[in-house]
Amino acid sequence: MHPRELLQRFGYRPKKRLGQNFLVDSKSAARIAQLAVDSGQERVLEIGPGTGTLTRALVEAHATVTAIEIDENMLRVMRSRDDLAGATLVQGDALTFDYAAFAAGAPWTVTGNLPYNIATPLILRFVEMKDGPKTIVVMMQKDVVDRLRAQPGTRAYGSLSVAVQYAMTVERAFTLSPRAFYPQPKVDSSIVVLARRDRPAVTVSDEARFWQVVRGAFAYRRKTLANSLSLALHIERAAVTGALHRLDYDTEIRGEQLAIGDFARIADALSPG
Repeated sequence: MHPRELLQRFGYRPKKRLGQNFLVDSKSAARIAQLAVDSGQERVLEIGPGTGTLTRALVEAHATVTAIEIDENMLRVMRSRDDLAGATLVQGDALTFDYAAFAAGAPWTVTGNLPYNIATPLILRFVEMKDGPKTIVVMMQKDVVDRLRAQPGTRAYGSLSVAVQYAMTVERAFTLSPRAFYPQPKVDSSIVVLARRDRPAVTVSDEARFWQVVRGAFAYRRKTLANSLSLALHIERAAVTGALHRLDYDTEIRGEQLAIGDFARIADALSPG
């Protein structure tokens, strides 16, 4: 049943403050569910199931589904559906949910349609989480997915790109137009597949310093890397330019021009030890 009809049956309306745009395209839901199941983990955690279009596809793909939904109204809608009886429905906030308890040290996959206002912090949390998901198959605004997979020298490239690509491989599976949702959003959405690497993309001697350098490099985007790191790391500019010179980098280079391996080399050169 179309989400609009389900909502009308209960007298509910989508809540803009929760970023509710419900997937209506069952064929796309089946594609997303297959991507989640193909990851090799049967346990799938769905974020923000809404009226249950993707949840049903996951159940039909024989996944073991737990769905977290913050909106009590949507839980009532989903619990009215006999075809979702195979899913475990949990009321909760995706930003505060106890993922460690859910993971219990076993492999799992996360999927769902992530609202714009929580997409980035959630992705970063999943990426950095101990016992985090092995695979992430989620719908997000296309421009956010652009940032996740961005390469050096592009406008979309930033600390988010580095953080995600350090730990995960990134693949855009396909893109959905606003017509695939109710109500229709103003932007396209992309389905992205993030798969955890067996080991980080680069080896660093001091991971804490590496992340300080990455964040610092993009903290002042209009400044050169030397100036930005000097301000962010509270070290003399001459120390930064000296390190860059020893590594054969242009001392006027900017952070957005560097690949992950470059950040690793610079971080090692600036490590306090």
